[in-house]
Amino acid sequence: MSTTSLRQDLGVRPDPEFELDLPPGWSRREPDDATLQSMLSDLKQRLMQAHRPDMYAQMKTLMEQSFDDMRRGGVLAFFSATDPGPDTLFVPSSINASILTAEPGRSLDDVARTLFRDHGATPLFGDKRTLRAEKEKTVRIGTDTLISHSVVYLTPVPGAKRRRALQLMVAFARKPETAPDDPWLDSMRVLFDSCVSTLRWRAPHPS
Repeated sequence: MSTTSLRQDLGVRPDPEFELDLPPGWSRREPDDATLQSMLSDLKQRLMQAHRPDMYAQMKTLMEQSFDDMRRGGVLAFFSATDPGPDTLFVPSSINASILTAEPGRSLDDVARTLFRDHGATPLFGDKRTLRAEKEKTVRIGTDTLISHSVVYLTPVPGAKRRRALQLMVAFARKPETAPDDPWLDSMRVLFDSCVSTLRWRAPHPS
């Protein structure tokens, strides 16, 4: 049984829906099998057009691993470039959305304090309803070393009394010789900060 179905069976009010303003050519998708197969089909077509069919097997494995990671991490939706049109903004990242739930009898204030204390969290564009924290770590991919940046945005779900929060996460990477304030990295931060700042809630769809 899904979490949503369980909450409905227990008579718990469903969470409100949320939406974001997205870059050109982006849309919201769910990390299910149908979406994976659709994206693999699009990927194969793009690689054929680029005369690089040799890359498909490797990219397919990476995409399947990404979907597995999202499912294990409780990602309920992700936002990424989906339209192959000329105006589409293609960047090597996506916005992943999940819900954090506090332990029984507690709130998510402890999570917020940890973000402030350990990761230098700040209100997004001064809006205290949304916290922003950026983390980085060194990772190895094959023979390459990269610095992985993860940006986490956390905002309470309306009506949940600070016991449930929407978590939006993006990730991008740089080479060790690239400065952390490189203009390209800063442009990625501005892009995703701007998207998340447009977050708005609306009533859930009737069941």
